[in-house]
Amino acid sequence: MAATSNCSSPPSSSRSLNNIPFLDDHDQYQNIRGVLPTRSSENYSIIGDNYNSLEEVAEALQQAGLESSNLIVGIDFTKSNEWTGARCFGRKNLHFLGQDLNPYEQAISIIGRTLSTFDEDNLIPCYGFGDSSTHDKDVFSFFPEDKPCRGFEELLSRYRELVPQINLSGPTSFAPIIENAISIVDSKGGQYHVLVTRSVDTGKDKFSPQEQKTVDAIVKASEYPLTIILVGVGDGPWDLMQKFDDFIPSRAFDNCQFMNFTKIMVKDIPISYKETEFALEALMEIPSQYKATMELQLLG
Repeated sequence: MAATSNCSSPPSSSRSLNNIPFLDDHDQYQNIRGVLPTRSSENYSIIGDNYNSLEEVAEALQQAGLESSNLIVGIDFTKSNEWTGARCFGRKNLHFLGQDLNPYEQAISIIGRTLSTFDEDNLIPCYGFGDSSTHDKDVFSFFPEDKPCRGFEELLSRYRELVPQINLSGPTSFAPIIENAISIVDSKGGQYHVLVTRSVDTGKDKFSPQEQKTVDAIVKASEYPLTIILVGVGDGPWDLMQKFDDFIPSRAFDNCQFMNFTKIMVKDIPISYKETEFALEALMEIPSQYKATMELQLLG
């Protein structure tokens, strides 16, 4: 997806998750996205975005047998956050903490509430990457000894504690967070997991070394019961992210979903509709992805 060229700041949101009007009006906002055709190669097929409402996604999840999942969150602390909010976040750093939720807080809140019903223990491993201590080589846990966050209220509270202490750096690579997620899935005996992380695009036609490592990590992750949701926060462009989503044919299954958070949040529609559309785009491939992990016998 291409980023919108004329972008206003996202609407204000209360800093409390309890005040997010999530799903209250989703039955009024139908036909968010049409059915996309499925393209295929010899060993790989792209999973189409086949649902038009959250009810359809929920029903498909039930039919696929997904009773629970485990959520992993990865947050990008590279320097790209300093300039990729120029149009869509009032020229502020995307990690800017103010009275209203920043784009990261908004995105994490919505996807967290969406998947919370499928996360039985409410324990969310959360990691940062791309700062001056990890660069493109490693990740850091939000709590010592890889302690998970107990729900999204604690995750966001800890995020706000950490942001002032972190020095943004780079370069950008999603390979460390994806590889860390693979290790978590492995340690949990092959339980189904969903990794949610922010995506950034260099706008270049060719992969950088870091981007190639990301591609390799996505391919490796397709051998595990792991779905990767790349959330486009910031101005874009998003051409490379779409390639990550749709054009890595060496995967065992289409395990990666890109969705453009900014494009949704700048639409002239009520905030509850935006949140519903965000959730739908993030979730609509999960039923088919979960089914693929079962057919490939990846689940433990």
